[in-house]
Amino acid sequence: MALKVYNSLTRRKEEFKPEIEGFVRMYVCGPTVYAHSHLGHAKSYVSFDVIVRYLRYLGYKVRYVQNITDVGHLTDNADQGEDKIIAQARKERLEPMELVEIYMRSYFEDMDRLGNLRPDISPRATGHIPEQIELIEILLSKGFAYEVNGSVYFDVMKFPEYGKLSGKKIEDLIAGARVEVRSEKKNPLDFALWKRAEPGHIMRWRSPWGIGYPGWHIECSAMSMKYLGETFDIHGGGIENQFPHHDSEIAQSEAATGKQFVRYWLHNNMVTVNGVKMSKSLGNVVTLKDAFKKHHPLAIRFFILSSHYRSPVDYSDEALDSAEKGLEKLHNTVKLLRYEISKSQPGRKHEINLDEYKRRFIEAMDDDFNTPVAISVLFDLSREVNQILNSNEVYSSESLKEIDDFYRDFGGKILGLIPDEFEEKKISVGVESKLIEILLEIRARARAEKNWELADRIRNELKNLGIILEDKKDGTTIWRFAEL
Repeated sequence: MALKVYNSLTRRKEEFKPEIEGFVRMYVCGPTVYAHSHLGHAKSYVSFDVIVRYLRYLGYKVRYVQNITDVGHLTDNADQGEDKIIAQARKERLEPMELVEIYMRSYFEDMDRLGNLRPDISPRATGHIPEQIELIEILLSKGFAYEVNGSVYFDVMKFPEYGKLSGKKIEDLIAGARVEVRSEKKNPLDFALWKRAEPGHIMRWRSPWGIGYPGWHIECSAMSMKYLGETFDIHGGGIENQFPHHDSEIAQSEAATGKQFVRYWLHNNMVTVNGVKMSKSLGNVVTLKDAFKKHHPLAIRFFILSSHYRSPVDYSDEALDSAEKGLEKLHNTVKLLRYEISKSQPGRKHEINLDEYKRRFIEAMDDDFNTPVAISVLFDLSREVNQILNSNEVYSSESLKEIDDFYRDFGGKILGLIPDEFEEKKISVGVESKLIEILLEIRARARAEKNWELADRIRNELKNLGIILEDKKDGTTIWRFAEL
């Protein structure tokens, strides 16, 4: 089965074939860095991280570009309001670029903790002003844009296909458009390519039309085409950016080049909080830094990948607690497996059909990156692994290493859920240790009474939790965590 992806442009699953054989060029809209990253960012960037990982597993060379928006994104997400970065910089009494550096570093810290691979290129909008000006000049020369009082707008009526990604029609958009007071636009749908900087506007550059700054949409077109070409394979982003951002990208890029801009459009769905859309106006935004205080970053990654990237996911502490427990079960199996491998012992070969598990995993990922099904394959494997680890049979370390390699490749390299080395767990001197000691006392009493069934059950249940018991010759028992 070949890889199929859901193309938002055609609204159907299509077989994925990059324009250049063996080479995938991929762009994902990055964050506007004026605040700490939140769970919505995690949903998007974990999803696309796994897509990049899987494409590389399939043998493709991937050039992954994810921009940093550090100018031009206005507070109404269109052409009105104040630049989000300038507004926040004023609140925090910082220089705009000082604010950008703080939150850009914060963003990468959060993505690193989630286990995301760094993009190959992370271009900043302010570092590509000449490219944006050049693209605007092309649009003006071809008649797709017009200049008014130092601002330049894209003439939507000159591009009849405007809205083709979101499925919106120009006539419907015009009928529902808000009429701006004293607008200098020909049409309320026209969007800014370059905005005149009013006196006192901090972020400003020279251009053929006077002092100003770029519009939000032109930034992504200029940066993506600079590093990936006029036509590239995959453009990703949140579903909320389909219109107007991505529709505007398509219009200005295809108007400028006369070529198809992007071959496959992929959009992730949103995060809700207790069933309600996450938004700053509702005050229910959960930053990743706050989420990390309650939950392990890999548990958040597991939570996100347990739903399809095109499906919404509802965040609650209960849902994260459940995800944490699920991931812990998976990790405990891998820890026990690696503990058995560390014994370097001879024995029989396991009879687990790893080829069948591989087939099922790849089949799931080839179906538009279906991570929930792929994760279920890992749990099915773990049930079988637990059965052999808790049996009375002795399996060779070499044989068990084949299973560990499977976990490392599919659970680790592709999904990013199983680390090569687990964090060292400090043994608690509190409730956890006391509970284990109580169980050891019960087990010791059971052994003295020759109740081997109960004694073995306690040993096996603790083993499933990643706790290893060792019976000494003097009759005592010691315990430790399996952390190999």
